[in-house]
Amino acid sequence: MLAYIARRLLMVVPVLVGISVVVFLMVHLIPGDPVQVMLGERATDEEIARLRQELGLNDPIYVQYARFLGRVAHGDLGRSLRSNSRVVDEIAARFPVTIELAVASILIATVFGLLAGCVAAVHQHSLFDYFTMVLALVGVSMPVFWIGLMLVILFGRHLGWFPIAGVVADGIELARVTNFPLLDSLLSGNVAALRSVLSHLVLPSITLATIPVAIIARMTRSTMLNVLRQDYIRTAKAKGLAHRRVVYKHALKNALVPVVTVVGLQFGSLLGGAVLTETVFARPGIGRLVVTAIFARDYPMVQGVVLVGALTFVFTNLAVDVLYALLNPKIRYA
Repeated sequence: MLAYIARRLLMVVPVLVGISVVVFLMVHLIPGDPVQVMLGERATDEEIARLRQELGLNDPIYVQYARFLGRVAHGDLGRSLRSNSRVVDEIAARFPVTIELAVASILIATVFGLLAGCVAAVHQHSLFDYFTMVLALVGVSMPVFWIGLMLVILFGRHLGWFPIAGVVADGIELARVTNFPLLDSLLSGNVAALRSVLSHLVLPSITLATIPVAIIARMTRSTMLNVLRQDYIRTAKAKGLAHRRVVYKHALKNALVPVVTVVGLQFGSLLGGAVLTETVFARPGIGRLVVTAIFARDYPMVQGVVLVGALTFVFTNLAVDVLYALLNPKIRYA
C-alpha cells in the first residue's frame, strides 16, 4: 500500500507539469493585453512598454514558462498582475470558502443519492423507482447556473427564506482564523455568525449538489440491483436475516466500491462547478477569483488556481483508491 501511494505521488509531478504547459499556452493565446487592462485605455505607449518589460512579458513564451515553473518548484506561484499580491496568499484566503461549499454539497449529494438509489433498487419498478430516475435525469440535464437562479428567485426573492449572496450577513463580525467561515464561527463561539454562515450556505450547496446527487443515485441503484441478485444475498435471506440487515449490511457495503469512485470524481468536479455557483451567489471563493483573473488577463492567478485545483483532484482520487481497501479487504495494491 505504501509503495502504491508513493508511486501515485510521483505521478502527480508529470501530471501537474502537463497541466501547467496546457494552461500556460492557452492563457497566453487568449486575445487581449493584460498590461492594457492594468493601466487602462488612457495609458501611453511608453508606460505600456515599461510595464511589459518589468513584468517580463516581452520575453519568449518558453522563457516565461521556465521562469514560472522555477517559481512553482520553490512553492511560489508568482504575483497577481491585477493586484500585485502573492497568488498563494489570495488562493489561501479564497480556497477554504470553495472547499466548504464543495464539502457541504458532496455530503448532501451522497446522503440523498445513496438513500434514493437504495430505495429505488429495493423497490424496483415501483412508482418511487420511476419518479427517482426521472428526477435524476432532470437533475443531470439542468445547468447549474439555471438551477441557482431559480432557487434565488423562489427561496430568496419571493419567499425570503434564505439569503442570496455572500458568506455572512453584513454587520456580523467573523474572526478569520482558518478562513473557513463555518469553522471560524464555531471556533469563535459566535452563534449569530454560525447561523448566518449556515443560511448563506443552503442555496449554493443545494444548487451545486443537484448533478452529483442524480449521478450517485443512478449509480447506487445500478450497483445495488446487481448485488441483490448475487447468491450470497439469497443465502442471507434463506437464513432468515432481517430484510433491512440484508440490504444495508450485506448488499450496500459491497455496492459501495463503484459508488465511492463516483463520489470522489464528483467531489473533484465540484471544485470546477463552483465557478458558476459562486458567481450566481456572489461567494468570495476560488471560482469568482479565477473568473476575475480571466477577464483581467491575470496569467499567474489563472495558472495558480488551475494548478491548485488539479492537485486537489489528484489527491482526491488517491484518497478514493486507498478507501477501496478499507471497504473491500479483497482489494490489495501490490
